[in-house]
Amino acid sequence: MTTHFSHQDTAVMTQALALAEQAMFITSPNPRVGCVLATTDGKVLGQGHTQAVGLAHAEIMALRDAQARGHDVRGATAYVTLEPCAHQGRTGPCCDALVAAGIAKVVASVQDPNPQVAGLGVARLRAAGIEVEMGLGETAAIELNLGFFKRMQQGTPWLRMKSAQSLDGQTALLNGQSQWITSEAARQDGHLWRARACALLSGIGTVLQDDPQLNVRGVNTPRQPHLLLVDSRLQTPMNARLWHTERPVVIYHAEHNQDKQEALKAKGAELVCLPGSGGKVDLAAMVKDMGQRGYNEVHVEAGHKLNGSLLTTGVIDELLLYLAPQMLGPGQSMAALPALEQLGDASQWVFTNHSLVGVDLRLLARRLG
Repeated sequence: MTTHFSHQDTAVMTQALALAEQAMFITSPNPRVGCVLATTDGKVLGQGHTQAVGLAHAEIMALRDAQARGHDVRGATAYVTLEPCAHQGRTGPCCDALVAAGIAKVVASVQDPNPQVAGLGVARLRAAGIEVEMGLGETAAIELNLGFFKRMQQGTPWLRMKSAQSLDGQTALLNGQSQWITSEAARQDGHLWRARACALLSGIGTVLQDDPQLNVRGVNTPRQPHLLLVDSRLQTPMNARLWHTERPVVIYHAEHNQDKQEALKAKGAELVCLPGSGGKVDLAAMVKDMGQRGYNEVHVEAGHKLNGSLLTTGVIDELLLYLAPQMLGPGQSMAALPALEQLGDASQWVFTNHSLVGVDLRLLARRLG
């Protein structure tokens, strides 16, 4: 792997990564990829990012852009944030398109984790006489596609659990009141995180207590994430506000109720029965099912019971925490976790980002290892 890149290479790849970020809300279940075609002296000939599923990938968009500008890309370098694909899926192989266009060199951030590609794109480019260098912007490219990488490598999505709480760790008062602990700015920021996810996961406790819409609002996004509900006994009300938004709804349950099942199906929900112990949904099996559905990132907004079960099961990868500068006293915590007898038994997390959002502090933490 090449480790020495010029300032020009870095500048152009930074532009490609910015393009990939523009695709944040649209590419699911595909990765967010950006591509810039440039001359040897750094002049941009064309650029683009991956479109919605079934439409053009970043390389094709960049080639089209160059053509629209009247530029000849023969002998140019393609800077792309993920190895060009080499398989026929909903679209054709991007590596073949680059070869046909006369591209002389490809600089790619990282190898595609998809086993249908995984080095094959690079091999086909090199076999066609195209120089290929790898590794520039690798960390940033992976960060943009954490869920895609995890799903391709482990078969399950990246689960991010969001929680808004006070400085003393309370997400609601003892009477259940929780609206609103954090500021409008923090709530709006939370919708941006919802929008980037393939699916939003919640539980029946939240539905019954708060009757939330569980959708994305105030964000310019062309799609709503799928809604996933953990409802072991099929208690979801027919008049709940969650039905007001048009998007696929999947309800995971453990018990059978033929009348309720038919009523929920009539609402458009898909029901998946995954019984576990104690009449509850098998959460590990549920997460595997999410991977099979092509979900890369799943945004979790649930109550303390489901949060505790998900954390105990070990399926949460990341915490998205908003801390409001206030103390609430006795209330409901983020997660109902079992008591520990030894501090050494605590789950370990590492903070990866912190920033002020309005008056609130946003923290990101990932499970260690």
